[in-house]
Amino acid sequence: MPTPSESSPPIAPPSTAAAKRRARTIAFYLPQFHPIRENDEWWGPGFSEWTNLAKGRPLFRGHVQPHIPADLGFYDLRCAETRQAQADLAARYGVEAFCYWHYWFGNGKRILERPFNEVLAGGEPKLKFCLGWANQTWTGTWHGAPNRILIEQTYPGPEDDRAHFQVLLKAFTDERYFKVDGRPLLYIFRPEQLPDPTGFARRMREMAKAEGLGGLYLAAEISDLWGRGPRTKSPEAYGFDAGVYIRLPAVTTPRATFLMRLRRKLLRWPEAYWCSTTPHVPPEEFRGDHIHPCVYPNWDNTPRSKRAGLVLRGSKPEVFRPHVQAAIQRIAHLPPENRLLFVKSWNEWAEGNYLEPDEEHGHGFLRVLDEELRA
Repeated sequence: MPTPSESSPPIAPPSTAAAKRRARTIAFYLPQFHPIRENDEWWGPGFSEWTNLAKGRPLFRGHVQPHIPADLGFYDLRCAETRQAQADLAARYGVEAFCYWHYWFGNGKRILERPFNEVLAGGEPKLKFCLGWANQTWTGTWHGAPNRILIEQTYPGPEDDRAHFQVLLKAFTDERYFKVDGRPLLYIFRPEQLPDPTGFARRMREMAKAEGLGGLYLAAEISDLWGRGPRTKSPEAYGFDAGVYIRLPAVTTPRATFLMRLRRKLLRWPEAYWCSTTPHVPPEEFRGDHIHPCVYPNWDNTPRSKRAGLVLRGSKPEVFRPHVQAAIQRIAHLPPENRLLFVKSWNEWAEGNYLEPDEEHGHGFLRVLDEELRA
């Protein structure tokens, strides 16, 4: 494992009281950093997200690959010390909670649940958490086989919702679970794929109230990656409480798109856009108080998708800063309890979006986040 980068800036001092932060920051957390039986069968023994990352190669001049982790090294999430070190680092820089991706494919089929189960069972780390249901069929897209179905996402109906809720209940009742207005937050990745989203929302809330939880705070992902219009409806249309607006900070003007396509055709570049220094404004219908912002440190999924991937060029901590500033400003008028700021992500290394320190920028992205949360 690599040693911490000598060029990394010193660790920031411990954070002040959470009440002095300008937002409640939640970072998405990927648990695919340990071997599991299914990945061994699909991709070979010992596969984890690090396997993809290690295969990253520069695909054009100025393209930085692979990205090498600094302080935390190439960790294994089965190790409690690693999970504690992640939580300590997150708390030090103002991240209030991790949103662990949770996989439930229907009829009790789960995957990658071990790290979070151990967090839940062991009572450590103390950092707050919530769950994000990644309700999507797994395919071989990352490995050039998009038509290969690995695990199909199914929706068997109300009985399956009840079984799912019983699994979630163990987390909802933990004192560390992240709440909004006293209700546990549950994030849904693809609300538009639920066959009966309003029925799902109603059943989940009813079961939560029956367990004395006071209901749930259901948040729907509003995916608008390119700014061409969200693929989802408003959260209210699904019976949800809130939405999280997701858009890549890419410059996608007609000229930028033309140049990108020209480079792909003539030079065989992957899709490569410049990272925008000017934050995007969501469509008017997605600017209400119940729409929470999400910021990206970077994006480069070529370790997974090679030349079929997408790269944000010019991403660095100081380019990240105006995006954080704008997101915080959008929610500044809300009560402190409701100032939610999502970050994608804490550790999506093979997608190139992560806050964890690397050898290129050290603690730079974390430091920017911390400074803006304190400003």
